[in-house]
Amino acid sequence: MPERDVPKNDSAAKTQDGAASSAKDGAGKTSSGKAGALAQPVSADQVAAYLRRHPDFLTQYPELLDVLTPPARDHGTGVVDLQQFMVERLRGKLSDVTQLRDDLVTTGRSNQAIQSRVHEAILAVLRARSFEEFVETVTTDLAVILDLDVVTIGVEQAEVGTSWKPVAGVYCLKAGSIDNLLGRAGSLLLRDDVIGDPAVFDGAAGLVRSDALIRLTIGQNAPPALLALGSRQLGAFHTGQGTELLTFLSQVLEETFRAWLHLPGES
Repeated sequence: MPERDVPKNDSAAKTQDGAASSAKDGAGKTSSGKAGALAQPVSADQVAAYLRRHPDFLTQYPELLDVLTPPARDHGTGVVDLQQFMVERLRGKLSDVTQLRDDLVTTGRSNQAIQSRVHEAILAVLRARSFEEFVETVTTDLAVILDLDVVTIGVEQAEVGTSWKPVAGVYCLKAGSIDNLLGRAGSLLLRDDVIGDPAVFDGAAGLVRSDALIRLTIGQNAPPALLALGSRQLGAFHTGQGTELLTFLSQVLEETFRAWLHLPGES
């Protein structure tokens, strides 16, 4: 009996070793098979099956609705499917809202930059230590600070009996020319596409393609005056532009003119 048991045990051991080897080989093949499956492209059926198992997928990723095309439903002759039309309409509205948001952000940043420049310009004007330096600051430094090509001050020819006459750095304008430009009741004019007026911008008129003309009311005994801002960039000034900052700048200049010339303030 013992002699028969020995071969039986050897056979069992071989059987166990073979099974282990087969299991090992099978595991290797399975692992390799999984790697191969992962490398294969995902089929449409697999995507559909995944979406069925995860019905809230589009809720988690709603932006996919902007790029997916919904199917048109066929309800028979003479019946119009409005589903696709409504989806396209909503997409159009979303695009418009997105564009409006981007425009508002751009406009806000632009206004903030302009505001900072106007504040810097006002500080430069207030730092002037003489009337001549004040005029030079307005007609020279403001163009750089405000990112413009030319800034001028024009004063209409003084009538007999007026107490103040134009000085160096300030151009003489014909009587009534400011009313002709702005209108009798007008205080500010923005033009997006214009050929520079030599009477207003003198030798720099050839550079000007867009301008802002602002009436300056210096005093009852002073002739009408004009602040002219010119840019070579088309559309730098336009009718839809906010004018609050330009109006504030002009008011500061009016007050500063009166202070230097010892003129009474406007009542």
